[in-house]
Amino acid sequence: MIVKSAIFVTSAVKQAQYPETALPEIAFAGRSNVGKSSLINTLLNRKSLVKTSATPGKTRLINFFAINDRFLFVDLPGYGYAKVSKQERAQWGPMVESYLTGRRNLKGLAILQDIRREPGEEEKDLVNFLDTIGLPFFFIITKADKLSKNKQAGRLSQIRKHFSPAEGGFILFSAKTTLGKDQAWRQILRVLELPEDDPAK
Repeated sequence: MIVKSAIFVTSAVKQAQYPETALPEIAFAGRSNVGKSSLINTLLNRKSLVKTSATPGKTRLINFFAINDRFLFVDLPGYGYAKVSKQERAQWGPMVESYLTGRRNLKGLAILQDIRREPGEEEKDLVNFLDTIGLPFFFIITKADKLSKNKQAGRLSQIRKHFSPAEGGFILFSAKTTLGKDQAWRQILRVLELPEDDPAK
């Protein structure tokens, strides 16, 4: 995938602030510090289009990015970080749920999961919610470079056991080595309903 342009569009906390566009969107969700910013920057061949931080819970808005003037990436706030206030955690759920259920442009969701961690109740609840609303999704298993290839296979098998076989695909990914980058792009284009030989490539 050749990324000719990647532009930050806007941040939002409610529907009235979403960009007015008919372009299809794919969103990215995951726990705080799972590597969403690094994933998006790697996919887009950018170093800092999406700001990365060592402080989990820093992304607290829904951020929209226009790619090649053909589709949008949507970076959702991270979840599951205990040190943010209860009020902030209470606000994130409705904000994200409103986007997932009310955004007609949204074609699907990439769920990020750290390869070293077991899926928690947040991931399982999210999957159940997506099944309920009928939104396509798949998993990107991040930080694969933290483990050897043999251990990667074992951890991937363990993560799969938490979800039924019908629930999306599982892509091993590393921002450091770019493992899984091409596979992630192929799945993203499928979700966006764009052909792999799209002129934007």
